Amino acid sequence: MNAEAQRGSFADALAVFGEVKEREPMARHTSLRIGGPADYLVTPRSVRTVPGLLACARALGTPVTVVGNGTNLLVRDGGIEGVVIRLARCTAINPIGPDTLVAESGVPFPRLVRDAARRGLTGLEFAAGIPGTVGGAVRMNAGAHGGQLSDSLECVDMVTMDGDLITLPVERLGLGYRTSALPDGIVLSAVFSLRAGDEQEIRRVTEENLAYRERTQPILTPNAGSFFKNPPGDYAARLIEAAGCKEWEQGDAVVSGRHANFIVNVGKARASDVMILVERVRQRVQEHAGVTLEMEVKVIGRDPIREDKHHEQ
Repeated sequence: MNAEAQRGSFADALAVFGEVKEREPMARHTSLRIGGPADYLVTPRSVRTVPGLLACARALGTPVTVVGNGTNLLVRDGGIEGVVIRLARCTAINPIGPDTLVAESGVPFPRLVRDAARRGLTGLEFAAGIPGTVGGAVRMNAGAHGGQLSDSLECVDMVTMDGDLITLPVERLGLGYRTSALPDGIVLSAVFSLRAGDEQEIRRVTEENLAYRERTQPILTPNAGSFFKNPPGDYAARLIEAAGCKEWEQGDAVVSGRHANFIVNVGKARASDVMILVERVRQRVQEHAGVTLEMEVKVIGRDPIREDKHHEQ
């Protein structure tokens, strides 16, 4: 079977579980608008098809990568090998009892916050404006304004890379500051235990947090959210600004003038531009403050094949 026929058979097998796009630029699916092509980008029809899709990909012997809506993510210019599972259609939110919500992994986190407010449930106001999906928020224990997801998370349903369906209580997720210890696999849904509250007050706090984010962050320019984790007892943005890195440029990648912990794409930035800028910033902060900044944004994918590869011998 030639390569083209093999690709076609792969795509046909994957299409049983959802929409398949071959050689799909990930720049179309990341908030930074950066990223080379995925070999196969698959959008499952529902969470029910995810375990079968995962089993199919493993049977085909191809690597699997999972993305939500592409925030907190930098995809390298060479794209992503194998199957990329995009959970954009796994977006149901359902109540369980009077103060508990179950949200599928593809639910945009801001939508979950609004849904909770509409139901008069408090506990998620801190997350107003946090980009990303529920699945991604679980993986990184997303937080802001003194709150974090682990404060209200009860448990998650997952499918492991071996195809097992499991339910894990929050105590077994190893949630820390922007980190978790979830097993390899795909988060299918998460259960949030909230509290009844005053709807008007919930909306007031939610809108206040959202307005603060809009005032202080470059939300209208392509970005991946906070690029570095805050070191203990300090803020990455303060360290970067104090080191004189604000508005540094590398191609079309720029350290935001509004918030120094954001790297924005002002045109046609490449992942390589961003990574060079990241290392420049980290080196300057290390020299200036003696602090090594740790990235919060996840970097995935492969480097591009150099055109002069065959001339290096």
